[in-house]
Amino acid sequence: MTELLTLRGVVEAPPDQVAAVLLDVRPGGRSPFATEGSIEESDGDEFVVVRDGSRITVTVDRAARSVTQQGEWWYRGVTAVEPDPRGAQVVHRIYNVAPGHGWAVRMISRGPLRAAPAAFATHLEQLSRALGAVAWVEDD
Repeated sequence: MTELLTLRGVVEAPPDQVAAVLLDVRPGGRSPFATEGSIEESDGDEFVVVRDGSRITVTVDRAARSVTQQGEWWYRGVTAVEPDPRGAQVVHRIYNVAPGHGWAVRMISRGPLRAAPAAFATHLEQLSRALGAVAWVEDD
């Protein structure tokens, strides 16, 4: 597994409050990271969502305040809420989990990696509104 991108943002709200919204990722949930589609399989905090013919495995780890969304081939996105002196830090990491075929992942992942910062900023704004708190993306 290779980390391809890390994005960070701050929400001026307690980590548990941010996590309560962020981890509500079932279709129709309050989280801006909620996966659209229909649930094909479910086992508590792990479920498979089918969207546009693709399967996405979603795992919620409440103790770690994180959610993992993994596609069928190369993509794994992990979003976590961590304590921060200003409230909570939301960290989104994108990984390549494909065995081998590094050249193919480099080509296929370009679009999603380019789109990720804008999508993350939008998700942070949605969290901000849901919590009535100030939020912003941190520049590295």
